[in-house]
Amino acid sequence: MSPQDYFTQTRRDFLATSSCGLGTAALASLLGQDGLMGAEGMPANPLASRKPHFAPKAERCIFIFLEGGPSQMDLFDPKPLLNKYDGQALPDSIVGDAKFAFLQKETARVMGTKRVFKKHGKCGMELSDLLPHIATCADDIALIRSMHTTQFNHLPGQLMLNCGAPLLGRPSVGSWVTYGLGNASQELPSYVVMVSKGRGLPGGSSTWASGFLPSSYGGVMFRNGASPVLNLANPDGITREMQQSSLGALNDLNRLRHRHIGDPEIASRINSYELAFKMQSAAPELVDIAGESQATLDAYGINRIEPPIKSNLGGIGNYQVFSRQCLQARRMVERGVRYVNIIHASWDHHSSLDPQLEHNCGMVDQPIAALLKDLKQRGLLDTTLVVWGSEFGRTALGENRPGAKKITGRDHHPAAFSLWMAGGGIKGGQVYGESDDFAWNVAKDPVSIHDFHATILRLFGMDHTKLTYRFQGREFRLTDVHGEVVKGLLA
Repeated sequence: MSPQDYFTQTRRDFLATSSCGLGTAALASLLGQDGLMGAEGMPANPLASRKPHFAPKAERCIFIFLEGGPSQMDLFDPKPLLNKYDGQALPDSIVGDAKFAFLQKETARVMGTKRVFKKHGKCGMELSDLLPHIATCADDIALIRSMHTTQFNHLPGQLMLNCGAPLLGRPSVGSWVTYGLGNASQELPSYVVMVSKGRGLPGGSSTWASGFLPSSYGGVMFRNGASPVLNLANPDGITREMQQSSLGALNDLNRLRHRHIGDPEIASRINSYELAFKMQSAAPELVDIAGESQATLDAYGINRIEPPIKSNLGGIGNYQVFSRQCLQARRMVERGVRYVNIIHASWDHHSSLDPQLEHNCGMVDQPIAALLKDLKQRGLLDTTLVVWGSEFGRTALGENRPGAKKITGRDHHPAAFSLWMAGGGIKGGQVYGESDDFAWNVAKDPVSIHDFHATILRLFGMDHTKLTYRFQGREFRLTDVHGEVVKGLLA
């Protein structure tokens, strides 16, 4: 630009153009505050590793999200009174003004359970007969029986559990962790999502999206099969050298654009292109499990035969898929992926609870236990947080939906449900909190979703009150203005 050009610029152009001294100074100051200015004014890598607030216990997380609300009194929270009062009404003093998705409160009756609970491990944790493999890991698990949430329908409940608010457009937990700590891998995303086939999630990708954070912090979907990411392989006739040259030219143009307008999202775009190029080599190797021992493949149940079932909300044909995803999750965290979501839908058993819950548990029990043992054997469990969770639990009352011929399921229940954590600084071999005799309300040591999130961030070395992002004139955080670290869960 010549000196003459300055006199033909509008005031807006003068202030906005990064080649102007004033514009450059202002832009550099703003980007520097956000950590987005690299050397000599180039956009910094938004996924560069950053130091936590204090020494972390967890370096990575595998969050297993079983959408729909698994029945806690059939899996984790034994309630002998269910069978004693089977077919009877619950007193109004217990039911109160509870809201339900479908259940008719006035005529609903207690629904017993067929499940048998036994004590496991040195800790004596009581678990259902549907989870024999996970039961062998009881001494590594912290089972929370006092979870509660404010949401009783799926979409807001899932957003609450995964994003800390029942609203679309908020960043997920994995996005907040990635925003706070960056990417520990040079060749793979910091945050990976794997979804088993089923009826799908009501909120779709909003449960792992970056929300108002820059898009670099969102989860990257890995599909099942040999090609985990769409369009990752080069078209026929395009060599790696040609791809690298094209990428260099494209990034040069993006950097020029960044210098002109200073949009932080351009830094995310540059990083995404560069990461995609590196993933062309790393991703195929990641999903290729041919090098795993036969003992490992057998432990995860990679080639197991799925038992027959007429129909299942969670889909049919997921047994081997879920086993593979658990094994790939271990391979991912070994290679530096910081946050892995394994998602399966659905556990929303309004009817056919007994056969479908048994089928779903058969799908997840063996590979999850194998994952815990594999991580432990490799010395990774101490620094890898593993979570089993869902958006809420189920009612002690059977669902008496109008028109239903038989009562065979349970309705949504947010007031008291179960979730467990293991590894990554968690004190295993304990049951934390209690629900009442019908798993209706929390009786001791309540844990809210915000408390749960505050605890996860604490394990990663972050103060949940200080991990903030300014958006629309307000400082946002994962835990909003709530949340306390559950110190009793920490090792």
